[in-house]
Amino acid sequence: MTSRSQWPSFSFAELFDEEPRVASVLFAQPNTYLRVFDAAAIWAQQIVLAEGKKGVEKKSIHVRIYTSGSALEFPETFPSIGRVRVQHHGILLTLKGIVTRSGAIKMHEGERTYMCQKCKNSFPVHPLVEARNSISLPSICPIKNSKPCAGTKFQYVENTIVCNDYQEIKIQESTQVLGVGAIPRSILVILKDDLVDVVKAGDDVIVTGVLTAKWAPELKDVRCDLDPVLIANNVRRVNELKSEIDISDDIVMKFKQFWAHFKDSPLKGRNAILRGICPQVFGLFTVKLAVALTLIGGVQHVDASGTRIRGESHLLLVGDPGTGKSQFLKFAAKLCNRSVITTGLGSTSAGLTVTAVKDGGEWMLEAGALVLADGGLCCIDEFDSMREHDRATIHEAMEQQTISVAKAGLVTTLSTRTTVFGATNPKGQYDPDQPLSVNTTLSGPLLSRFDIVLVLLDTKNPDWDAVVSSHILSEAEPDSRTDDEGLVNSWPLATLKRYIHYVKEHFRPVLTREAEIVISSYYQLQRKSATHNAARTTVRMLESLIRLAQAHARLMFRNEVTQLDAITAILCIESSMTTSAIVDCIGNALHSNFTDNPDQEYAKQEILIREKLNSVESEG
Repeated sequence: MTSRSQWPSFSFAELFDEEPRVASVLFAQPNTYLRVFDAAAIWAQQIVLAEGKKGVEKKSIHVRIYTSGSALEFPETFPSIGRVRVQHHGILLTLKGIVTRSGAIKMHEGERTYMCQKCKNSFPVHPLVEARNSISLPSICPIKNSKPCAGTKFQYVENTIVCNDYQEIKIQESTQVLGVGAIPRSILVILKDDLVDVVKAGDDVIVTGVLTAKWAPELKDVRCDLDPVLIANNVRRVNELKSEIDISDDIVMKFKQFWAHFKDSPLKGRNAILRGICPQVFGLFTVKLAVALTLIGGVQHVDASGTRIRGESHLLLVGDPGTGKSQFLKFAAKLCNRSVITTGLGSTSAGLTVTAVKDGGEWMLEAGALVLADGGLCCIDEFDSMREHDRATIHEAMEQQTISVAKAGLVTTLSTRTTVFGATNPKGQYDPDQPLSVNTTLSGPLLSRFDIVLVLLDTKNPDWDAVVSSHILSEAEPDSRTDDEGLVNSWPLATLKRYIHYVKEHFRPVLTREAEIVISSYYQLQRKSATHNAARTTVRMLESLIRLAQAHARLMFRNEVTQLDAITAILCIESSMTTSAIVDCIGNALHSNFTDNPDQEYAKQEILIREKLNSVESEG
């Protein structure tokens, strides 16, 4: 591994295998021995240049330690940020977290040379972080000769100050590894030279460095404490690595065998996967399909002009109390590799996007929920409780997937490639005759950004109530099933999480001609009949259909979008009940159950939709 400035680096695991004694002293006394390694790198550079090889001589070289796969990733030397203690002081430590704040890049004095007036020998002096980066001279001459000098007067050597680039960032431990009620802890990290400006707010990082302490700012009538600080030696971004999910070849083979088993009835296989989503909630087939398609998402498209069309889908659940909305939100957060859960009442525009905070006399940007969920999922419960101007701030984050900030003289754009999953209650009794924007008090522009809006109405249905009550009572009994039944019957959470991750990484579905015709015809039909809710039938609806069809193709373990995927996407949009429905057999999404023979059911719906679309084409 080499960094952007091409500093030399080595693997700690290889050093431990080759030279265990050197690795041990480097681990125990990194402050001393890292400087020895840097000096050795400069000496090696001089030898290479002396041999006549071409290159640019660097005055300052830092050796970076690559810890992946080494003993430094054991729990004793790789604690969570909240478990950093005094015992970790002064050793080589590795920490993992999310960057919540990145400060400005400054110039910092790193070294000064002094000369002993008695023995005329020179020696470098380094500023101490503990003493607020001030330089303290030794009491006696540190030069070790056969006879100690014991000089006490030193003179500064002109033009020997060495300056470094310097940046402070704050990293916070991931909320997913914490229990309920635990507050995520954070720690200050100091980056120098080539490490500055390699990470930004919202990045997942693994930092290796030396733990030290610095005095907290002096405040009147407040006790001054030492705050822990990590001086970084190496920083790794793990946004692209996704190292938390390990998918072995055996698991991939299980997936392939599962689809081979359901070769003749693929929709039955799909429904077996969907049953694993939120299994404690009975039925709700449409909602579970919508959650799966939203989490998997479509393929991001960048056109010739550089305009990016998002691949992530957004889902909004509008429903009466007790319809399981929050259950789905919590389960979706578990399924996603990176997720943030918040409620509308406790979320301001600054908390969702980005906050400007003053630290040590200067302004910094601190990432909010949408930035921290970059590349993952942001769940917002009680969406209707948010204030109107706070809801307006997420418009740009949902469609353009960026957040433009102009606060306290800081003008920048942050990336928010996140899936938004919202849940809200209707305003009073839901009126099917009124458009969705009236029932939910959400504006048309915001509703048009959601790919799927599902309305869950708790209507009175005695048969459904009997089935649900028997399911809830049977859930209370102890379960005798084991996980050895295979994937045909049950999909545990861990397997489901791996499956979603695998299909997102390895499949890039392309639309076939049949799928294009079906999607295009349906979109034209909706445009013609969009008198009831014109806010939803925009070009965004066409993009939503394409994304949902691609997501369904991924869910079905395929690399091409067929007519089946296009019609399933149409059925999802139809279930929204927010457009002029052309299929009358959908009914209430809350009462949608898993059918015994989904392939036959689909064949009926396909005939119905094709007849409707063909009649529109013949009229046109």
